[in-house]
Amino acid sequence: MRFVDAWTSAHVARVSQANSQVRLVELDCADWRPFTPGSHLKVGVLISGRHDTRCYSLVDLGVDDRRYRVAVLKHEVSLGGSRYMWSLAEGATLDIALPRNQFELNPHAPAHLLVAGGIGITPLLGMARALASRPTTRMLYAVRTRADAAFIEQLERWLGERLTLHVSSEGSRIDWPRAFARLPPEGEAYVCGPIAMMEDAKGRWAAAGRDAARLRYETFASGGHYPTQAFTAVLPRFGREVEVPANQSLLDVLTHAGIDVLSDCLHGECGLCMVDILNSDCAIDHRDVFLSDQQRARSDRMCACVSRAVGGRLVIDTAYRGAAKAHSSYSEASKPRSTKC
Repeated sequence: MRFVDAWTSAHVARVSQANSQVRLVELDCADWRPFTPGSHLKVGVLISGRHDTRCYSLVDLGVDDRRYRVAVLKHEVSLGGSRYMWSLAEGATLDIALPRNQFELNPHAPAHLLVAGGIGITPLLGMARALASRPTTRMLYAVRTRADAAFIEQLERWLGERLTLHVSSEGSRIDWPRAFARLPPEGEAYVCGPIAMMEDAKGRWAAAGRDAARLRYETFASGGHYPTQAFTAVLPRFGREVEVPANQSLLDVLTHAGIDVLSDCLHGECGLCMVDILNSDCAIDHRDVFLSDQQRARSDRMCACVSRAVGGRLVIDTAYRGAAKAHSSYSEASKPRSTKC
């Protein structure tokens, strides 16, 4: 229910470790296209024998050799994309869609604050490189341990003292009020990290009375407030009941079952895939950044692309009123939807 991607093939040219938990996969592609900081690459993956797609931020390491690079966190409790990407060896062939950017950098802002949490460094790396020569650019990078800080050497080289590393195991955490206070009124902040970080940043930004349009962020579907669990979705209007495994999103399962749901961003940012919650016997893990705190507290709606039920049964209705269709087989012309993980 969204734009058609332009798919092509790529070859794994090199595989290396950014650190013990992050694998860097470099791809050669005959149809290579230039991309801007914040862009992502959609990759065809195979999960439990099922064709699917995942999105990964393009990592700009400053090596201009017409290669695509993605950094993948080893995530055992995920939707399965990371396990597949970690299984790739040099010489492997895979399908990719040409780069798109839903996390655009505004180079004209008078000052930039880049804030990364863990693997959230990936889309911000290219931004740091692009803004490195500007003294009004600062970056905060939050990790659990120093060993988790991927690409730290490049960042230190580009930003020097304008980079601050916050290591939680050493008691260092981001001071949001202080960080935002140092940013000029017309300055912009770019944040990427776990959902708790995103919520904290949004709340602190609003509390500081800053322009909401100057806070930009990107989310990842693999993290939430609860461990990822399988659950059952019931759709009375269609007379259907579907099982949502831990390694699939509700949106993916509904689409595979032939139940159309409008969607676009697939990151929980646009709200287009919202479904109505009619009843549930379990908590809802809201992993989006679209709904307000008040809307989440009501738990009468959820973003099907990222949010989940915490086990149990969930009775829902889709906003799109099209009739259920028979499931069509996987084809190159109709790739399944994707999530970052």
